[in-house]
Amino acid sequence: MGSEQASTGEVAPVAPAVSLVLPVYNGERYLVEALDSIFAQTFTDFELIAVDDCSSDATPRILADYAARHPNMRVVTNAENAKLPATLNNGFRVARGAWFSWTSDDNTLDPDTLERLHAAARAGEADIYYADFRIIDADGRTVDTIRVGEPRDIVVGNPIGCCFLYRREVDAALGGYDEDLFGVEDYDFWLRAERHGFRYQAIHEQIYSYRRHGGSLTATRARRIHELSGPIMLQSIEALPKSPWRAYAYLKLATRDPYTMRWGLLWRSFRDHPSTPFKHLRDILAWMRFALRVRLT
Repeated sequence: MGSEQASTGEVAPVAPAVSLVLPVYNGERYLVEALDSIFAQTFTDFELIAVDDCSSDATPRILADYAARHPNMRVVTNAENAKLPATLNNGFRVARGAWFSWTSDDNTLDPDTLERLHAAARAGEADIYYADFRIIDADGRTVDTIRVGEPRDIVVGNPIGCCFLYRREVDAALGGYDEDLFGVEDYDFWLRAERHGFRYQAIHEQIYSYRRHGGSLTATRARRIHELSGPIMLQSIEALPKSPWRAYAYLKLATRDPYTMRWGLLWRSFRDHPSTPFKHLRDILAWMRFALRVRLT
């Protein structure tokens, strides 16, 4: 892709309101459906930056075909397979919009997804907006609906989900996504944004479809995701003041991962607020039974 700078005497192109990055790696199965949902948006002041992470299937051909038909789409091709966090950074590095978002090649936007997100951003004072979504199966059937959590919940799990819009200043302040945290790069990004003082606002409208299938990252990398997310969650919990909420956060982290026994976190929960672990004793015992089953299978 060429430089974005205009030559002398030329008028620089007007920056779009929204830059949407689409990272793709061998995504031919659902890519057309994802692209069709993007170009069906009622909000049109956006650019699409598709970043191909060295796909070996029909992905390059599909992307080239759509880029030839849509002037607000550009294709970036990684020099080598870089994985998701680096692919996102490569896309946002050339983004020109005031607001950033990204989507996946197997998910779809509702026709008014960008319109609703951008309207909320224009009306509000937050830096990061995120919305409810539905879960669909491999065939596109809705199997569940997800109401996103409130901003405070970020230390006990990722409340942001998969449908969001954030100021470009957030990306600049954080230096993009941590390329060593493939699988939890988004959660780490949101935690760091929260620690930087950026403001969140939940939008309780279902405007996005997240596809869950056998090849999705959450299905194939569950154990590794647990391993990576624990330390970054702990860092944010430890930054909280001593309180019943911090005690609860310690307890939730202790009982989040069936592969790792974190007895020390249960002790920290008790030390912060003794009644909290006793109040959730049933949950602790249920987690212990579940963890035992996981280890025996």
